[in-house]
Amino acid sequence: MAQRWIDELHSPSPLPSESDPDMTESDSEFPSVAGQLLVAMPSLVDPHFGGSVIYVAEHTAKGAMGIVVNRPADMNLGSLFSRIDLSLSGSALSDRPVFVGGPVQTDRGFVLHEPLGKWSSTLPISTGLGLTSSRDILEAAANGRGPERFLVSLGYSGWAAGQLDAELAANAWLTVPMSQTALLFDTPAEDRLGAAFRMLGVDPLNLSGAVGHA
Repeated sequence: MAQRWIDELHSPSPLPSESDPDMTESDSEFPSVAGQLLVAMPSLVDPHFGGSVIYVAEHTAKGAMGIVVNRPADMNLGSLFSRIDLSLSGSALSDRPVFVGGPVQTDRGFVLHEPLGKWSSTLPISTGLGLTSSRDILEAAANGRGPERFLVSLGYSGWAAGQLDAELAANAWLTVPMSQTALLFDTPAEDRLGAAFRMLGVDPLNLSGAVGHA
C-alpha cells in the first residue's frame, strides 16, 4: 500500500505561536529542547528508542515530537517514490535511505529539510530547518527542485504533555545543542550516535544510567 502524504503536519498537540491568545508568560519561558538532539542513554532499553538519536522538532508544555535520524527503514527513496507514484528525474537520490522516524503514524511521511522553503504544510523549527508533511516537497525533489538537504522518515516520535520532561528528569536522554546540521544530513546513519556523543565530548562506554544531562 502506498504511503500517505498528508496536507497538515500531525503533531501530538496544537503548536503555540506568538499570536496565540492563550500563550502565557510561563509558556514563553518553557525550557524547550526543540531544535536539539536527544541521545538515548545506555539505560534506555525501549525497543523503539534504545540507541536512538532524535531531532526534536517541537517541545512545549503541551507535548513534544521529533524524528529518529539514525534508524534506516527497510527501503530507500527509490522504492518510496515508486510506491507513491513519483518518478525520479535522476538516480542520485534512489539509494538514499528512508528513516523510521518513530512509532507514531508509521504510514505517514515527514521530510526534515534545509533550507525552510515554501511548502504546503511545514513546521518551521530553527536555524532554517523545517519539517514538512505535504507531498509537494517530494514532487519537487523528484524533479531536482527540492530542498538542498533533506531526509525522509516514516512516522515520528511523540510525547504527551510532561512526558518528555519526565524522561529528561529521569536521565533517559542526553540533550545535544546543535550549531550545525551536518550530523543530520552528511554523517552516515550508522555513525550518528557516536557523532552525537562526540559533540558532547562524551565516551558512551563511560556512561551509566546515573549520568545527568549535558
